[in-house]
Amino acid sequence: MSEQKFCYKYPHPSVTADCVIFGFDGVSIKVLLIQRGIEPFKDKWAFPGGFMKIDETAEECAKRELEEETGLKNASVEQFYTFSDVNRDPRERVITVAHYALVKLSDVKGSDDAASARWFAMDEVPSLAFDHDRILRMAVNRLKERICFEPIGFELLPEVFTMTELQNLYEAILEVKFDRRNFYNKMLKIGILSEAEPRPANATNRTPNKYSFNAEKYAELKQKGFRLEF
Repeated sequence: MSEQKFCYKYPHPSVTADCVIFGFDGVSIKVLLIQRGIEPFKDKWAFPGGFMKIDETAEECAKRELEEETGLKNASVEQFYTFSDVNRDPRERVITVAHYALVKLSDVKGSDDAASARWFAMDEVPSLAFDHDRILRMAVNRLKERICFEPIGFELLPEVFTMTELQNLYEAILEVKFDRRNFYNKMLKIGILSEAEPRPANATNRTPNKYSFNAEKYAELKQKGFRLEF
């Protein structure tokens, strides 16, 4: 009976899940790539991903492949597009469901399947396998759109950070430069930041304030969204 459960009259394409993983080193946005060890595209760099099992969802597949290939457990992945060009995979008819996630660089520890996992700065990304160059471009555009409507930073910055580090993050994603005073005022007005520690009595004007995210306000704005304009 179980053998007949997934037997179909008509041909079906295979389905994969691919994951674009973004990190931030304090200066630039980085993307996590895996070097393929088998054909097709042997030795080429690609995103973590693989074929979906018959009894799992696309999100479950994405999380499983991430853990197997990078050691990243329980990542919060977001589906952003389905790529279905007929000839995107030379092996067979394959549709991929693309996801992306924002993680701290330190969260990726590596695993037995991840000897060839590596972070790349965006301007150092080589030509990728399959149609992953197109997937990356779309993921970057999605990230740029998201940053204007949702708070971003909790997933990428350390628990305590300076306003300069937060500004560096926004500038790295949007590829623009902001006026320092204008950026500070807008971030404080949104209400997602709390002073992480009292300013030392002997602090000078050059001593930066330290901030952390107000988790409750952050979650609220992430759910309902907002419009951030500079």
